[in-house]
Amino acid sequence: MNSFGSLFRVHIYGESHGSGIGVLIDGVPSGIKLTLEDFTIDLSKRKSGKLGTTPRKEDDIPKIISGVFNNFTTGAPINIFFENKNTDSKVYTDFKSHPRPGHADFSATEKYSGFNDIRGGGHFSGRLTLGLVAAGVIAKKILNNVIFSSEIESIGLLDKTKFSEKLENYLIETRNSGDSLGGTISLTIKNIPIGLGEPFFGSTESVISSMLFSIPGIKGVEFGAGFKGTEFLGSKFNDCFIDKNGKTSSNNNGGINGGITNGNDIFLKVAVKPTSSIFKPQETFNFKEGSIQTLKINGRHDVAFLLRVPIILENSVAIALADLYLQNTKSIF
Repeated sequence: MNSFGSLFRVHIYGESHGSGIGVLIDGVPSGIKLTLEDFTIDLSKRKSGKLGTTPRKEDDIPKIISGVFNNFTTGAPINIFFENKNTDSKVYTDFKSHPRPGHADFSATEKYSGFNDIRGGGHFSGRLTLGLVAAGVIAKKILNNVIFSSEIESIGLLDKTKFSEKLENYLIETRNSGDSLGGTISLTIKNIPIGLGEPFFGSTESVISSMLFSIPGIKGVEFGAGFKGTEFLGSKFNDCFIDKNGKTSSNNNGGINGGITNGNDIFLKVAVKPTSSIFKPQETFNFKEGSIQTLKINGRHDVAFLLRVPIILENSVAIALADLYLQNTKSIF
């Protein structure tokens, strides 16, 4: 399915090289001020053009089709459309018979009996994250004073302390070799209300993680101390309370206890895989010829698409939290 959420429901649609992509957002309260300018900053953070990103450039101007009148949300579903203008589909014609390693070419062709649109990755393309960013802009308005702060922690073998001196050359060298890079990104969320989430299946971690793994290329997530916390003794891992508001001396649980937000900052980190499309030749099975053959991918691809992921991470988590927030608000009445 292509939808997420219960009260704040997000539905994405479109293909990378189709006429466009978009997002339908249902459950948005009426009376929220919303203009095209509200989307500018977040959408610009996702744009390509910088070193290490794809040379494909799109205007990414949102067209609000419904749900907004006189710059305020009406309470009706909000439909936001983005036109595709800069497409080059000719390099994708053979990928159903000679699928790209790391991509959905093979699994999608099998699942949809070859009827799937393979151009630019079709519906599996990272371009559809544009809709998540747009929906996240509205989610942030619902969350009001909640503050999101993301940071790239590592790229390939480089951690953030080396970015200023080595990152540019690292990206150029990797690009020139025809290869790609992954990395890790952290996200800190401040001013979260206490009490969001439910035990077990509706836990805050469950809901956020479900959304995170909907972002193409996300391969791991950890909250608070994460995997490092397994090395702690319980006496070190436990977050002791230090005031009547529930503030804790440490935050190894990442702001969540029993699946419910405790008022401390939510802290999480994600692992982003290296870009699957690389220019280096790969030896992989050709299903038409029935043998392993050399695959050389052409086209326009990111060396490290994680450079564009921080804002996608922020806004995707905002979608999940907005849904939990509205559930919690509804339960009060």
